[in-house]
Amino acid sequence: MGIVALESTDLLSASHTGHLFSALLAMLGFHAEEQTVSYLNIILRKLGHFVGYGVLSWLLFRAWKATLPVASGWALRWAVLALFTTTLVASADEWHQTTIPSRAGRVQDVLLDDTGAAVTQCLLFFFRACIDADDPSGVVPSLAAVAKFH
Repeated sequence: MGIVALESTDLLSASHTGHLFSALLAMLGFHAEEQTVSYLNIILRKLGHFVGYGVLSWLLFRAWKATLPVASGWALRWAVLALFTTTLVASADEWHQTTIPSRAGRVQDVLLDDTGAAVTQCLLFFFRACIDADDPSGVVPSLAAVAKFH
């Protein structure tokens, strides 16, 4: 959560990261037009939202798994709680950004954050299904079985 708070400051606003990105490209010997650097900066920032909140969702899934253990290796309630908690953090982050003059809190960013979290939860489910498919008992969780809250 500390990383989210740091990223929400003026220090990592779009204008600052754009200058850092431009300086990095120059240091590496690449020359790019300002418009290209600005476009790449936007893409990298949005990719950061997607990946960062995906990682947060995975960590929250692990936290809920440790807090509410069940017999199976995956439970829908862990995924739902991880998504809900990720949404709360993303919403608080965007609200916080509305209080900083160089930042703008955006609902679209919360939706992007939630998309990263949801994709991560789907990957966790399918990863677990693949592990279960390799299980000698041959038991692969059906969607109906998974839908039950443990």
